[in-house]
Order: sequence, then structure tokens, then C-alpha cells
Amino acid sequence: MRPSCTSEPPLLRCDMPSPTVAAVINTSPDTIEMLRVVLQHAGMVVASAYTYQLRDGLIDLATFMRQNNPAVVLYDIAPPYDANWALFEHLRSHEAMRNCPLVLTSTNASYVEKLAGKDHPVYEIVGKPLDLDAIVRATKEALRSRPTR
Repeated sequence: MRPSCTSEPPLLRCDMPSPTVAAVINTSPDTIEMLRVVLQHAGMVVASAYTYQLRDGLIDLATFMRQNNPAVVLYDIAPPYDANWALFEHLRSHEAMRNCPLVLTSTNASYVEKLAGKDHPVYEIVGKPLDLDAIVRATKEALRSRPTR
């Protein structure tokens, strides 16, 4: 007889696929919560961090990525744009994020697109005020384009 894979209460089943995890890195608690709600509604689990936590070393990027294993990262480029773009580039170069698809958000998408440049890899950039449907579409597209793990 096959052993049971369920436990009391039956919240998890062994034959269920792992949930898709989206990491949200943002400066605003309200934006993080809003994205959490919309992405959970789209069937994803959300792990989040504040930009300053990564910038100031309060959260280790490698540990955050290893513990949460996100399939996609939603990252906000906030003012000052140049400094936060430099932080993004630094984080993006880290081994833990190198192959993870991204969706960028910004209050000034056209400026961030200029920072990205034509020779830089293209990331989906969604401006604020946030179009939640566009963010969900961009996240799903990024998931479809991700390399196989």
C-alpha cells in the first residue's frame, strides 16, 4: 500500500506542482502589498524586499534568492533614477539574479528606458501609476521567456 502524502490539516499535497514565486523589490509598502494581492490573484506566491534592505545589506541578495527561488523579479527603479539604476545593475550582475527574468516598474519609464540603452538587455518597463493588468501580463510574459531551470 502506498503511504499517504497528505498531513493534517490537508493544506499541501505531494503531487501538487510547486507554486510560481514572484519576488517584488520596491521602495513602497503600499505598492508591495498591492502587487502581492494582484499577483496572488494571478496564482503566484510573492516574496518581497524593500530596495533599501538590499542596498544597505540588511538582506543578503543571494540568501533572499536561494530561500525564495523566484521565477521572476519585479523591481522598481525609483528616484533618484541614476543611483537606483546603478543599484539595479549591481544586483543584476550578481550570480543569484543573472538568469532570472525581470519586470521593471518606474514612475518615469521613459527616463529608465534611456538609462537601459539600446545595447542593454531589454526588460519590460511598466510606468506608474501602475497598470495592474499590464504588470500581470508582463510578469506572465517574463515567466514564459525564462530559461529552463
